[in-house]
Amino acid sequence: MMIGPSSSHTAGAVRLSMLAKNVAGQPIKAVVFKLYNSFAKTYQGHGTDRGLVAGLLGLNVDDDRVPEAFERARQQGLVFSFEPQPNQPSYPPNTVLFDMTLEDGEQLQVLGHSLGGGKVYISRINEYKVSLQGEYPTLVMFYHDEPGMIWQTTRIIAEAGINIASLVCARKHKGEEAFMAICLDHLLDPESVQAIAQIGNVYAVRNVDKIV
Repeated sequence: MMIGPSSSHTAGAVRLSMLAKNVAGQPIKAVVFKLYNSFAKTYQGHGTDRGLVAGLLGLNVDDDRVPEAFERARQQGLVFSFEPQPNQPSYPPNTVLFDMTLEDGEQLQVLGHSLGGGKVYISRINEYKVSLQGEYPTLVMFYHDEPGMIWQTTRIIAEAGINIASLVCARKHKGEEAFMAICLDHLLDPESVQAIAQIGNVYAVRNVDKIV
């Protein structure tokens, strides 16, 4: 059962935040929710604001504690604020940029969208275009662009006995920082994630679980 008046504004907000939380992969100290288009206009009256905070706390759509999300966040020390942004026609109607400060001080930006019916997707992590819908466990990594990085990474995944559903990679420029997102049939085990993190010139690895 969904808590809230609108599937795209409340359920979608919760699920989108759950996915952003999984991308972060560590406790979030502070977040600024930058809201666009329909989200910017109706976030207070449609439960979007509480849904966004609830998802970062790990509360699911049917959790009766969603309406108490603000209070629970403050109790847990999560600093949050909302900033409605100018209309952005190139974005879907229900769009939010999570501007997060993580426990280790890292700044992480995640751009996400709610499509209605609880369906969501993330289109950008920092400056990299992605397409994460939370349907598959996904390995997200940032690394220095050089030959053999894809092979070394997929070899470790194969040795773990996990099948790859899809793989997307991008880079700023040849020989500079690059990004890879690998959708998997199963969540990769911590030992394999650590092995990938120890590949030379890997900056960061995130093991993003699917949302249910």
